[in-house]
Amino acid sequence: MSESKQGKCVLFSAPSGAGKTTIVHYLLKQDLRLEFSVSACSRIPRINEVNGRDYHFLGLEGFKEKIDKEAFIEWEEVYTDNFYGTLKSEIERIWSHGKTVIFDVDVIGGLAIKRIFGDQALAIFVQPPSYDELEKRLRKRSTESEDKIQQRMKKANTELTYASDFDIILINDNLDAACQRAKKLIEDFTK
Repeated sequence: MSESKQGKCVLFSAPSGAGKTTIVHYLLKQDLRLEFSVSACSRIPRINEVNGRDYHFLGLEGFKEKIDKEAFIEWEEVYTDNFYGTLKSEIERIWSHGKTVIFDVDVIGGLAIKRIFGDQALAIFVQPPSYDELEKRLRKRSTESEDKIQQRMKKANTELTYASDFDIILINDNLDAACQRAKKLIEDFTK
């Protein structure tokens, strides 16, 4: 990536169900000059997901080809044969428009991005008020099988141990308050 064109980036990471995606969507509607970094993945689109808007759906072979070409800033095999990553071209595109990149990434990906960009990145960990509340939120979604919920809860247990590695821990016990605090953090970081 070209050094002269580098801008800033803000990344939100959290266990599934903590509310990070809702907070990111709120922030994108504010006048903060943010643009969402669309992640790439190896899975097929879900109903109502659009290629290039929700994810860059590369398929398993396409994703592995991009790995070989070193097209990613970071990537991870989140579950077996289920890859997610951040394309270098996506970041360069957003910075070329003079905007701050905002990421909605898993915990390991978030820490990888923070290591790469250092002080140019603000890493925010969205933490649920409790482990039990996180499970309630996942169940309330009614979009996952029991096996998937258990898999996500097991992963959340591990992800919560990384919270202190982030610049900020944003506890989401009240969504409106969490959104306002996130907005203030970004305003301070980007001015």
